[in-house]
Amino acid sequence: MEKKSPSLDKTDRTILALLQKDASLTTKELSARLNLTTTPVFERVKRLSREGYIQGYTAILDRKKAGVPMLIFCDVSLKEHNREYLLRFEQQITSLPEVIECHHIAGAFDYLLKVVARDMDGYQQFVKEKLAVLENIGRVQSYFVMSEVKNTTEIPVSV
Repeated sequence: MEKKSPSLDKTDRTILALLQKDASLTTKELSARLNLTTTPVFERVKRLSREGYIQGYTAILDRKKAGVPMLIFCDVSLKEHNREYLLRFEQQITSLPEVIECHHIAGAFDYLLKVVARDMDGYQQFVKEKLAVLENIGRVQSYFVMSEVKNTTEIPVSV
């Protein structure tokens, strides 16, 4: 049985599920779907934001239409692993717009990057001129996505 957060009731979880599917829903639209008046729904959304369940709202773009159809996963191993080198790498990698996700990993390599590029030449330029010039890079391995089977930003919240 799935463990539920003790501070979230069914209505809270429903609000979170609805907003993950469509963050542009207004309080009035949420209220209609929940059969509640707008004031309690507004207060719940405000509380969910204040408590950090909702971290923000964003538009999810079609990367192909945005001009970066190539998706690449890239694992990176560093030469040195002391705190200073790790923090410096993380600071440098967050400044690269082509890197849309960066995860510090336990295992065979140190970081897993999710990178977008317009084409193979664009990715090669990214690796050669931006990634490889970062200090302390030991090894980079690239994996080119042929097709996306599932891509979602929705976190499961059982209703």
